[in-house]
Amino acid sequence: MIKDSYKLSATEALSASASGRLSSVELVTSCLARIQQTDGDIKAWAFLDPDAALAQAAECDRIRKAGMATGPLHGIPVGLKDIIDTAKMPTQRGTPIFAGRQTDHVARLVEHLREAGAVIMGKTVTTELAFVHANETRNPHNNAHSPGGSSSGSAAAVAAQHVPLAIGTQTNGSVIRPASFCGTFGFKPTRGVISRTGLLQTSVSLDQVGCFGRTLADVALLTDAIGSYDQHDPTSFARPRPNMSAGAAADVPVTPDLAWFNLPFNDRLSDDAREGLEAVLDILGPQVTRMDPADTLSNLVAVQARIHEYEIAQHQAEVFDQHWDLISETLKPIISRARQITKAEYEDALEVKASAEAFFADFFVEFDAIVAPSAAGEAPRFGEGTGDPIFCTLWTLAGLPCVSLPLLVGETGLPIGVQLIGPIEKDDRLLRTARWLQSQLAQAAE
Repeated sequence: MIKDSYKLSATEALSASASGRLSSVELVTSCLARIQQTDGDIKAWAFLDPDAALAQAAECDRIRKAGMATGPLHGIPVGLKDIIDTAKMPTQRGTPIFAGRQTDHVARLVEHLREAGAVIMGKTVTTELAFVHANETRNPHNNAHSPGGSSSGSAAAVAAQHVPLAIGTQTNGSVIRPASFCGTFGFKPTRGVISRTGLLQTSVSLDQVGCFGRTLADVALLTDAIGSYDQHDPTSFARPRPNMSAGAAADVPVTPDLAWFNLPFNDRLSDDAREGLEAVLDILGPQVTRMDPADTLSNLVAVQARIHEYEIAQHQAEVFDQHWDLISETLKPIISRARQITKAEYEDALEVKASAEAFFADFFVEFDAIVAPSAAGEAPRFGEGTGDPIFCTLWTLAGLPCVSLPLLVGETGLPIGVQLIGPIEKDDRLLRTARWLQSQLAQAAE
């Protein structure tokens, strides 16, 4: 038995299990003890069933001892954002409207998790309807601060070492930003890589699934396990997915060409985030081209908001109509505003979104990745919102793969991430570039 196995990354735990040094029951027991010890303050979990988790782990151990085939996540605990449907567990979507809600079906990605041998630990806290109104989760590094949103509990659970892996979603900045605030790796692959069937729909055009882990290899491993074509998801594509794990383990064939955009909203960066990012850019030197993009690029922020607000008001119209009194005062004015958006304005926004996708397709002919902030700075104090998502908005709108690397520390000691964005369906190349960037910065620090 490995002492304190909850500290292991997913890839480390898999290696230990394969060599017989660690059972799944031992790993899950260690994670459950860690949750019991710390979650009273962090509040990362909306639902947890220790007995069910241990039963899954015992079955994983039985399969291994029987010499049967094991999956790529065999015996590894995973947390699920509380908008992902699972049978035998409630999916309450961060709102009293759906308190105790339970389905008899599972999300497509949950089927893949089970096939891969993962132990589904439970549901992690999300913001109200995976949007703007925060719930109770705190930042594991300092519980006076927010973990970010809307994948609050998933980021916090990984950062607090409750589980090595967790799944979240991103419609604007809800994977990358909490990963930055909580100091984990966060990866949102190309839109359409992971099925959204069985997940709360807030925006059919923008909702995307992402992963949290302790290493680049971990988020790649999880994404490979749950990515697949799904005919029921309109953004899913019927083509082979990039091999994420191969990308995260590969060396670059040539030194990457990177870009940095001097966008008007860069003035929202905190001083410590700006200084940290400048230090990164200085280390990278001539490999980064700094550019002033056209103003139309920053105008995409308003386009994203129009699509997101129009679609959530449409998709969840019945919920808002029937339960308005249970909607937060944070969300009510947004929905009221969204209902004033005309169909013509919405369709215009979709056309601009398509033009943005075309712009980035051309842009990445010359560049391997864009370097950008993951968030404006350290996590805000709890009760002051979940943080500004604007440094994720453009890339999410265009469906680009994004990864947040926990590379910087703010003035009060909280983590700050650095984001890399890559071309559509070249996620493996993005992860390869991210590995190179980590190596360059590690060498510079020696």
